[in-house]
Amino acid sequence: MIHIENLTKSFYFQGHRKVVIDDLSLTLPTGKSLALLGRNGAGKSTLLQIIAGTMHADSGRVLSDGSISWPVGLASSFHRDLTGVENVRFVARIYGVDTDQLVAFVEEFSELGKSFHAPLRSYSSGMKSRLTFGASMGIKFDTYLVDEVTAVGDRLFKRKSRRLFRERMESASAIMVNHSMGEIRKFCNAGVVLEGGKARYFEDLEEAIALHEETLS
Repeated sequence: MIHIENLTKSFYFQGHRKVVIDDLSLTLPTGKSLALLGRNGAGKSTLLQIIAGTMHADSGRVLSDGSISWPVGLASSFHRDLTGVENVRFVARIYGVDTDQLVAFVEEFSELGKSFHAPLRSYSSGMKSRLTFGASMGIKFDTYLVDEVTAVGDRLFKRKSRRLFRERMESASAIMVNHSMGEIRKFCNAGVVLEGGKARYFEDLEEAIALHEETLS
């Protein structure tokens, strides 16, 4: 279970305050893989980062009875001056998992070769995605936060990534942001629609998708 309590988040732009999350309270049940839907700028990625603990809210709190990943695909969570392997070791220490096991898993999965030992600043966007996706999948979280990414790399590597993600979903939940309703339907079984800083939970995924598409029209 993830319980969001009186959560508010705003940003200042050119001297004006924009409220993205507005006194939001919501309980997300255990055992559901949730689609987080909303128009561009609705605050979906912001909410994911607050749930993950990688961004602070103005007020309110997030409580959980299980482990939560950082947003999969968010390369900004990694330090550009550290090597790939140094970033993975740092992540392992933060999340309290076996360092050598995680390094070995990511090195094999990412197929980065010698670049695994090079600074992240030298990586292409695709290489960063392989590293960050591999690191997140290498830790068995109770809930995975997924921001647009369920597979990375070329066709064969994407197939490998999706297979691994499906394996993780057999014993875990997810909160997923994705503009492809096809991808949403593959992995999610319930939905949350974020609009105007507020959110509505739907046990029926199709009801959530219908409301989301209505807000876009």
